[in-house]
Amino acid sequence: MDNKKLVETVAKNLGRTNKDVEKLIDAFAGVLRTRCSEMDSVAIPGFGTFEPKKRNERIMVQPSTGKRMLVPPKMVLGFKVSKVLKAKLQ
Repeated sequence: MDNKKLVETVAKNLGRTNKDVEKLIDAFAGVLRTRCSEMDSVAIPGFGTFEPKKRNERIMVQPSTGKRMLVPPKMVLGFKVSKVLKAKLQ
């Protein structure tokens, strides 16, 4: 599902306009970006938890040339599904 279909589906379910839902999704993404940049997790009951994780630097070997490269450390956003949602999906 792409962003456009997501907005349309949520708007239809909530009885709101597409513009309102786009603002809601953008606001959620902004809160998620702000909190995770501060290394704080964001939990949504019944859905799951978004939490930032730090990946350490590592040495990677390119398979085609055998050249070794240093991959710098980076931050990634992980998602852990809640038990309630996991039970509903099974």
